[in-house]
Amino acid sequence: MNSKQRKTLEAIFADPVRSDIRWNAVVSLFRALGAEIGAGREDSRVRFFLNGVVGTYHKPHPSPIVSRPTVRDLRRHLIEAGVRG
Repeated sequence: MNSKQRKTLEAIFADPVRSDIRWNAVVSLFRALGAEIGAGREDSRVRFFLNGVVGTYHKPHPSPIVSRPTVRDLRRHLIEAGVRG
């Protein structure tokens, strides 16, 4: 995991919940953690398979910024997969 990905991980676990995390940074982080990334049922959905835990997230558009509720969901997903911030 490089320093950018480490900063994204820290941002996901930051309190209060951040509202400036970019979607591409999240995808890069999950790839670095060894997640499989696949398409959901709809074009705007993305599935992350990490350590046996599956999470489906809505790809933000038109802005590339992840919403706070999604950041909370990503945090829960990482914790369930055994990743700590």
